Amino acid sequence: MAPTTAPYGSWKSPITSESIVKEAVGLSQIKCDATAGYWIEMRPSEEGRSVIVCRDAQGIQADVTPPGFNARTRVHEYGGGAYTVHEGAVFFSNFADQRLYRQVHGGTPQPLTPGDIAPAGGPTCNLRYADANVDSQRGRLICVREDHSDPEREAVNTLVGISFDGRDDAGQVLVSGNDFYSSPRVSPDGSRLAWLTWNHPHMPWDESELWVGDLEADGSLTQPRRLAGGNGESIFQPEWSPDGSVYFISDRTGWWNIHRQTGNGTLELVVGKDAEFGTPQWVFGMSTYAFASANSIVCTYAERGIWRLGLIDTARGTLKELETSYSDISFLQVANGRAIFRAGSPAQGPAVVEIDPETGAATVLRKSHKEEVDAGYISIPRPIEFPTTDGATAHGFYYPPQNEDCVAPPGELPPLLVKSHGGPTAAAVTTLDLALQYWTSRGIAVLDVNYGGSSGYGRAYRRRLRGQWGIVDVDDCVNGALQLVREGAADPARLMIDGGSAGGYTTLCALTFRDTFKAGASHYGVSDAEALARETHKFESRYLDGLIGPYPERRDLYRERSPINFTDRLSCPVIFFQGLEDKVVPPNQAERMVEALRQKGIAVAYVAFAGEQHGFRRAANIRRAQDGELYFYSRIFGFEPAEALDPVEIYNFTT
Repeated sequence: MAPTTAPYGSWKSPITSESIVKEAVGLSQIKCDATAGYWIEMRPSEEGRSVIVCRDAQGIQADVTPPGFNARTRVHEYGGGAYTVHEGAVFFSNFADQRLYRQVHGGTPQPLTPGDIAPAGGPTCNLRYADANVDSQRGRLICVREDHSDPEREAVNTLVGISFDGRDDAGQVLVSGNDFYSSPRVSPDGSRLAWLTWNHPHMPWDESELWVGDLEADGSLTQPRRLAGGNGESIFQPEWSPDGSVYFISDRTGWWNIHRQTGNGTLELVVGKDAEFGTPQWVFGMSTYAFASANSIVCTYAERGIWRLGLIDTARGTLKELETSYSDISFLQVANGRAIFRAGSPAQGPAVVEIDPETGAATVLRKSHKEEVDAGYISIPRPIEFPTTDGATAHGFYYPPQNEDCVAPPGELPPLLVKSHGGPTAAAVTTLDLALQYWTSRGIAVLDVNYGGSSGYGRAYRRRLRGQWGIVDVDDCVNGALQLVREGAADPARLMIDGGSAGGYTTLCALTFRDTFKAGASHYGVSDAEALARETHKFESRYLDGLIGPYPERRDLYRERSPINFTDRLSCPVIFFQGLEDKVVPPNQAERMVEALRQKGIAVAYVAFAGEQHGFRRAANIRRAQDGELYFYSRIFGFEPAEALDPVEIYNFTT
């Protein structure tokens, strides 16, 4: 059958907002023990509940987390590292009360830590736990604890020991005094503990430190000593080799490469390569390498934003790439001669995958989507590099419109949606994303930009954003769009931009301070950098020092780069999506911007979601945001979607 001719944006697509969330799960936080593999599924169909799933040696998969429990921690607000496993028992943080629980398969979770209590004359306690590591010799977990018990002070982070049976529910404080801790790791013989730490104003990917201390018989820690880090060096994922050597990832060479401490105490590079073996530690529990033996490491690393799988011979210091079909690999673990990780590619959505490093044989254990989409509706990205400000080169992935059933009228250029990822120290990847393909299968091209400041391209590229947030990222998004216009791949009159969180800030800056884009969408985005510096949570409370400048000393820069202060410069339509319980970017950031645009008479829409936090987890809300953005663009640019969409109220707009 010949394709139907229809304007770009009006193509009929089988990729609907329903198909994006139907039987879909988010996959993360993979763990292994001697007999089973585990991962977390975030289920939009269950109001965003996070469920630990186990796959045993016989290949039988079953939920571990019973109804009524939600394996999710709020440490650093972003969480991660919500559980660990040991000899068939699962230890996890429960979202509702943030208590640690122990659960034996099939049993009822038993609390190990106290619930909220009211100390005499004091406020209600609020203790949160994350990133637990098993100290089997002493029958306990060692984990990060975040104490919110005093609302008059910043939350206090420590490393604590919590016994398996909950007999010392107050916990034994092992390490304290710094602003942040992560990645506690007990040595194979139980005699030492390694951990990461950092202090304001640094983020862990800017500067962090690796420490090691001795664990005594009574569980206390003595002789703490710094091994690496500080002075602008970032450390990621310490691990103990089976032979008792400590390994870690450092960017001291300009790239996050694997290092170790030798027997005589010196530090050495294991494999030197212009590639990123680490990634920004936005959440706990991230893992890019694991030991198959004392002499063998299975690892993943990024070259120009594309992730690969490799095998390191630690004795020879050599790296062998393992051929796979995947371009994004994370949460890597190894057990019983098998590597297990989350992976995806341009043709395959996220999945939990098991692979034999020796033969390359791979088995998909769980897909994020059960429904398969015909390849005729899938746009395969093309990596692009393009010139940007000050002679620099920026990166992105271009997705052309693709729908085997439709073609555009002769001579019509496609609308282009530029996507600005969050973070901003994060990165766009090429894993098949139905939410992105939703656009391309309807005839809207997409450019997913890895602007200066993104990870995956080395430390120098990551640091392009230092002091330049709201400038470098905006320039790169603008110049990426203009590059595609020059190539004849985009309609200059229908350029759009969207982003979530920090990507929402880049979006609003681009719409306010530049005139390239004609419409945009902010998903829980920042409009007031000064308010963010004053109001956001501890983990990011000094993040802007490096991205903009110290606050309040450079308040002038914060005001200059806050779109809320310059709505007079904004003259194109914007839609805002916002969770009303967002503690990272509070709702007033969106609401003040919406009101200012309403007063100015600019077309604006606001969709708020009760019960949602930073990012949307509920299926109905994910659908509403996806369809609402398309509806908004269709009204602004005058094309007719192929399907009926629930309308969004657009203020100051008439046909």
